[in-house]
Amino acid sequence: MIKRSKLFGNKTRVTFCLPKDAPQGPVSVVGTFNDWEPGLHELKPRRDGMRTVTLRLDPGHYRFRYLASDGVWLDDEHADEVGPHGSELRL
Repeated sequence: MIKRSKLFGNKTRVTFCLPKDAPQGPVSVVGTFNDWEPGLHELKPRRDGMRTVTLRLDPGHYRFRYLASDGVWLDDEHADEVGPHGSELRL
């Protein structure tokens, strides 16, 4: 799931969320906003069992995926679009 909120200026706060039933172990969100760098934006557990990470992004078109341990890739069905190269986000 993706939550968005506009910030002062052009930035948008984007929170990437994985449900409780997502694969166990470390999961990072990787994409064009961080040069697909694993571990740079790792999702952290919340009290309700979900895992999240929040980024401040400029307006634009971004591709991203979640990378779980053992090289498992996950797409986000709540993205603006899901294609052969992963999830897409338009801000």
